[in-house]
Amino acid sequence: MKMTMKLVAVVIAVVVVVGALTYLSVTSSAPTKRDAPGVISVVAAENFWGSLITQLGGSHVSVTSIVSDPNADPHEYEANASDARAIANAQFVIENGEGYDDWCSQLVASAATPGQVVLNVQNTLGVASGGNPHFWYNPTYVNTTVAAMYSDLVGLAPGDTSYFQQQYASVNVSLAGLYGEAAQIRDHFRGQEVASTESIFVYLANWTDLNLVSPPAFMEAVAEGNDPPEQSVVTFQDQLESGNVTVLVYNEQTVTPITQSMKSIAAQNNVTIVGVTETIQPPGTSFEVWMNAEYLALYNALNSKALGQ
Repeated sequence: MKMTMKLVAVVIAVVVVVGALTYLSVTSSAPTKRDAPGVISVVAAENFWGSLITQLGGSHVSVTSIVSDPNADPHEYEANASDARAIANAQFVIENGEGYDDWCSQLVASAATPGQVVLNVQNTLGVASGGNPHFWYNPTYVNTTVAAMYSDLVGLAPGDTSYFQQQYASVNVSLAGLYGEAAQIRDHFRGQEVASTESIFVYLANWTDLNLVSPPAFMEAVAEGNDPPEQSVVTFQDQLESGNVTVLVYNEQTVTPITQSMKSIAAQNNVTIVGVTETIQPPGTSFEVWMNAEYLALYNALNSKALGQ
């Protein structure tokens, strides 16, 4: 109980810091443009990157986040004419890469906007092709990406460097609080056997030293929209029925009959289910508040198991 209450206190502190940041939100219903002198027009392919660049840029950016629908699988997103206009008019575009948002790369190439700055997160991180695209679930990767965003903003508006420095410092404080929570999960529950229906959880499981036992072939197939190999399904079911797995992390945006089946098997075997999402939920909140809620749910689920509840 003391550990849980300590985490809640950290949660409140992070929310206060995040709430103090200037948070602007522009939907993708209209093309992005430079609304006022000194305001940088930004398009983020996904709202998790959009939230972070919004916090970094503050009143000096106008941000459009394209993928934000809580009821859709981002892997299956199809761009439209509004997205094309927004990207063509943007001074700064942020895309995830690693096949997650190829539609964005294609629109950038088609528009060929002179002087446009494009930040590809995969390239920024130096991650080889063929890997896991869920970079925003890796705290180290997020910090590296935020640093690159800051550098690009300074490059676009060097006269606003002091303002961006202040924003960057605030975001770093906010992220430090957030990832302090992830460190608590690692410190208290390292080695615990957990499972996941999708590869979205792999980075965080590794960072927190949790023992993610789900068959990689199962998780990767679900992430790619394919049917998992039969043997991986059998193995996964055996794991959930073994009594060793404490928590099942369930991606609520890549729901299929087979993932629903695994969720049901987990519930029948007293495995606590923790839901996560690919994009910020609800869409109007910040990256930190969203991720904070997921950390808290995971921490409390692991803590309840440790207490035998």
